[in-house]
Amino acid sequence: MEIVVDIHGMTAFDAQKHIEQVIRDASEEVTAIRIIHGYRGGENLRDMVSDPNAIRSNRIKRRRYTMNRGETVLELY
Repeated sequence: MEIVVDIHGMTAFDAQKHIEQVIRDASEEVTAIRIIHGYRGGENLRDMVSDPNAIRSNRIKRRRYTMNRGETVLELY
């Protein structure tokens, strides 16, 4: 199961905390979180999501980049 999280308009700090909370609240059935961060003016958000040290969770298996530059998928354990 996949969850979609849209972080448009958030600061990088607020988006980081929101994503970490979504991961904590996600059930074991959730295997991926698709993060919509945008790519025009969303470089700070994209860089934060891509940084392996920014979002802290032991559930993140890997980050997957799609053909859409405005989204990143976090695959979960």
